[in-house]
Amino acid sequence: MHAFDAVVIGAGAAGLFCAGVAGQRGVKVLLLDHGAKVAEKIRISGGGRCNFTNRDLDPRAPQRHFLGANPHFCRSALSRFTPADFIALVQRHGIPFHEKHKGQLFGDRSSEDFIRMLLAECEAGGVQHWQPCGVSGVRQAGHPGAPLYEIETERGVVRAPRLVIATGGLSVPKIGATDFGYRIAGQFGLRVVPPRPALVPLTFDGGDWAPYAQLAGLSLPVRMGTGDRKAAIAFDEDLLFTHRGLSGPAVLQISSYWQPGSPVRIDLAPGAELAAALRQAKALSRKRLGNELAAFVPARLADAWVQRDAAWQRPIAEVPDKALAALAHALSGWELVPSGTEGWRKAEVTAGGIDTRELSSQTMEAARQPGLHFIGEVVDVTGWLGGYNFQWAWSSGWACAQALAA
Repeated sequence: MHAFDAVVIGAGAAGLFCAGVAGQRGVKVLLLDHGAKVAEKIRISGGGRCNFTNRDLDPRAPQRHFLGANPHFCRSALSRFTPADFIALVQRHGIPFHEKHKGQLFGDRSSEDFIRMLLAECEAGGVQHWQPCGVSGVRQAGHPGAPLYEIETERGVVRAPRLVIATGGLSVPKIGATDFGYRIAGQFGLRVVPPRPALVPLTFDGGDWAPYAQLAGLSLPVRMGTGDRKAAIAFDEDLLFTHRGLSGPAVLQISSYWQPGSPVRIDLAPGAELAAALRQAKALSRKRLGNELAAFVPARLADAWVQRDAAWQRPIAEVPDKALAALAHALSGWELVPSGTEGWRKAEVTAGGIDTRELSSQTMEAARQPGLHFIGEVVDVTGWLGGYNFQWAWSSGWACAQALAA
């Protein structure tokens, strides 16, 4: 039987970082993962360059960039280990990076730089790393005053007083995502907020989407929102038309907040006073309405949009004011109800997870199950698109590591 101070299950972003930090603070750590490759989600993120954090994150108001049953839960960890702290680590390892958009930081070269960095941190902490190594069961061998966990692995039974679950959510099953973390929570009587796909493209019924399928591949900046007046949220980002529905950053962002059966609202010409501009053009132009509309939205979209109403398929000078107003309203307030999402296969992250009411925001330890910790995506903390979820992995892993060392 093997004995360690702590066992971390899951060699993704949170697990690798937690293991390395704890190891360097004198904790004897074993890191386990059932997958053949380490940190696959890091490897594929950011188009292979890893969007590793976001400078715009405000740890004083984390609910601005995170959602969950209690968005405030993440404040403690995020304020104690910040983007600046992780950036300092990246710079110490000599990894070049750049800011791409709205505070999003990407590596200049490859995601492999970050995987090598995390493995080097684990090596510096003397972390033992068994991978691939499946886990068939976990049981409690000690008692609340002296917790002890026995983990049955493919390489034998391992004992440790501290067990860290960093197994992620259900997104991207092709790289090995499982419900292991939720099953462990259930085994020890901890509540789980039902998981659902987040940062995921939205889909629409085939018949309803037919008029827009021809726009597949078209991208444009929009303002996209959802929710009622009390809980409305909107994002200014790019939208991408697909054969089955809508994708792009605007859609991925709003998908985390969208509720089935509710509409999404899209301003296809944000910042434009469309009604006034079209009235002015009517007084001065002899062009067809679609041509004038192309000054505000891509020509392909303008052409497709005017086909929706015979009144719009004329020179703008001949279009009644009422019809121009209706066009402006339709473009700036396009409202439609998605039929669903592209699901786990295309979701970048999982919303829901281990109920944060079960965990200490300081240590990530289960209040009712001493010695059992949950970090990263398996917890009910979901960030916006743009590096926020990786920062939660680093911050929650760091907070947990401090507790293991203490």
